[in-house]
Amino acid sequence: MKKIVLFTFIVLSFVQCKAQNDNILWSDEFNYSGLPDNTKWGNEVGFIRNNELQYYTNRRIENSVVKNGSLMIIGRKESFNGADFTSASINTLGKFSWKYGRAEARIKLPVGQGLWPAFWMMGENRPVAGWPKCGEIDIMEHINNELKTYGTAHWDNSGHVQSGGNMFTDETKWHVYAVEWNQDSIRWLLDGQRYWGVSIKNGVNDTQEFHEPFYLLLNLAIGGNWPKNPDATTVFPDTMYVDYVRVYR
Repeated sequence: MKKIVLFTFIVLSFVQCKAQNDNILWSDEFNYSGLPDNTKWGNEVGFIRNNELQYYTNRRIENSVVKNGSLMIIGRKESFNGADFTSASINTLGKFSWKYGRAEARIKLPVGQGLWPAFWMMGENRPVAGWPKCGEIDIMEHINNELKTYGTAHWDNSGHVQSGGNMFTDETKWHVYAVEWNQDSIRWLLDGQRYWGVSIKNGVNDTQEFHEPFYLLLNLAIGGNWPKNPDATTVFPDTMYVDYVRVYR
C-alpha cells in the first residue's frame, strides 16, 4: 500500500511540475557566469530617480554579475562619474513585456541604512506616457533595516495615487516574491501567502494602465527620498542575490 501511495505522489508531483513549467512564458534561471544575459536584460545608466545617490553603471561586472547560480546586484561605496556610490538597475524594456500572469523571483536581500532593493514592473509605454501614467507594480521593495516587505501599485488618477501593503519577514533569508495579475485584480504574495490586493476590473478608479503590457526591473538603490542616506553603520559592498526570475502565463 505504501508503494502505491508513494508512486501516486511521484506521478502527481511530476504532472504538477510539468504543467507549471509548460506555463512559463519567460525566465532567467541564472545558470551561467558573467554579466547578465544581454538578450534578456538591459541597463539603466546614471542618476535615474528619487534623489538616489548611486550611479547605475552599464554592464559593469563589479555591480551586476551572475555567479554560482545567482544574479548578484552589488552596491559599492566608490567614486564614479561624480557619484560616491555605484550599483546596477537591470530591466527587460524592449526585450520582454507581457500582459497578465504571475511574476515571481527568489531573492535574498541586503539590509542597512540607506539600502533600497526592489523587484518591480513598469508599463511598456513609459518612454511615451511617462510616470505615473504608465503604471507601476512594485512586487517587492525593502528599505533600511526594517523587517518588512512592501508591495505597491502606482498609477495616475488626475495625479499620482498608490495602493499598497506590507508583510513581516526576514529579508536576509531566501524568499519568493510574487504578483498574480489578471483583468480583475493584482495580488501580492510572499512565499505563497497573499498579503495585499488591488481591484483593476473594468479600469475602476482609473486603473486602465494595468491593462497594458509591463516589463520587469531589478535594482539596488542607495539613499533617496524614502530610505534616506546611508550612515556609518551601513556596510559596503553589499549584495542583492536573485536565484531566478520567472513569468507564468
